[in-house]
Amino acid sequence: MSKASTHLASVCPRMKALIRRIGPPRLEMDTHSPYEALVRAVAHQQLHGTAARTITARLVALYQDTGGFPTPHQMLATEDTVLRGCGFSASKVAALRDIAAKALDGVVPSRAAARRLGDDALIERLTSIRGVGRWTVEMLLMHTLGRPDIFPVDDFGVREGYRILHGLDAQPKPKALAVLGAVYAPYRSAAAWYCWRAVDEAKAAKAQ
Repeated sequence: MSKASTHLASVCPRMKALIRRIGPPRLEMDTHSPYEALVRAVAHQQLHGTAARTITARLVALYQDTGGFPTPHQMLATEDTVLRGCGFSASKVAALRDIAAKALDGVVPSRAAARRLGDDALIERLTSIRGVGRWTVEMLLMHTLGRPDIFPVDDFGVREGYRILHGLDAQPKPKALAVLGAVYAPYRSAAAWYCWRAVDEAKAAKAQ
């Protein structure tokens, strides 16, 4: 087992049983810059994955002659009507512009700069951006920057997975889950992944 799964199995018998069935954690990782990851996250907000990918593809197509994904300068230079034509709402266009502006200001760090910042510092900085909430930053920390100790207690799947895993009648509230999940440190990202897998397992069992 990995260090993460070994630790989680040692502190939680119910997690141990799930790990035996599922195997080691396999968190999906991307190679995007924090700026690009935030833009893509905004595209996905409140949309089905397929629709969000379509909108993002339209955005990237606008800049295919200059390398693909728009730079912050290009984003700010693009007319609102063009971005709206890709499928972004007015509020999302405003968020994209703020992400681009904050990237140029250095609030949105490069990958290299992000390595020098702790999780809490990044959450504080990035949630100051329009349209970017704590959950969005936590997903960036987990899937873009590979931070190992993130437990997104506002995530429905994490709360539901914890409920299923521990046989609870109701999902724990975020504040309560933050306390309960402290036992999983310093591998709370892997614990979140296993909570998601607990939901998948329950859905598969129900389908059968």
